[in-house]
Amino acid sequence: MEDVQQRADHRGVALDKAGVTGLRYPIVVLDRSRTQQHTVATVTMSVSVPHHFKGTHMSRFIEVLEEHRDDVNMWALPTIIARLRERLDAESARIEMTFPYFLERPAPVTGATGLMDYDCTFIGESSEAGADDFVLRVVVPVTSLCPCSKAISDYGAHNQRGHVTLEVRSAWTDDDPDFIWIEELIEVGESAAACRLYPLLKRPDERYVTMEAYDNPVFVEDMVRNAAVALKEDPRVRWFRVHAVNFESIHNHNAFAEVVWERPS
Repeated sequence: MEDVQQRADHRGVALDKAGVTGLRYPIVVLDRSRTQQHTVATVTMSVSVPHHFKGTHMSRFIEVLEEHRDDVNMWALPTIIARLRERLDAESARIEMTFPYFLERPAPVTGATGLMDYDCTFIGESSEAGADDFVLRVVVPVTSLCPCSKAISDYGAHNQRGHVTLEVRSAWTDDDPDFIWIEELIEVGESAAACRLYPLLKRPDERYVTMEAYDNPVFVEDMVRNAAVALKEDPRVRWFRVHAVNFESIHNHNAFAEVVWERPS
């Protein structure tokens, strides 16, 4: 049958990305305490399309993923991306996998346990120019409490939930990227806030987290700076972006702050 996607296109417009998105697929993630964790990712896969081709072959994206059905993880991403470029005859390829990652969390006083979920993303890119790239993104839900509200109030202070989003690129040692655990980024995000969140709290636990947040007030700017200081001190981190947002409890808008940093050469 005719390969319609390979027909010549005369509009002279090359495409940076074309592919599949919204694909759900089982993956295996490295788990610091349990070795592996099985989860389900929402996947976007794309390649560049030169100006002279009409399109790309969407079915081949799924075929490549199927070839690695039992080996879809962070370490396999470079192999999968290289295979995409080969199968689709593309100059560049990109994969983005977003998935929930679960940790068992004990309550701070009673020790009651429950599963806490964190949204994580693997982002991998490769090109003929040799610009291979991998970014790990982790979204950490936290509690913040306003220092200004605490300072000006006779009692109490307004607090809210927020998200600290951390994106990192690893440094390289002996031609291999330094490994950073998802759990380590979660710890950085939680330590930057007024108090961490818990999936299950009994009354003694509620008392604890209420007072913990009150004793550790932070602006959204503080959370970003706290996380940035911790990441800068980690020699495995070559580049990072920290973005924090507070879902304001006394406004009909949110507050955010962000910083991007790269380790000097």
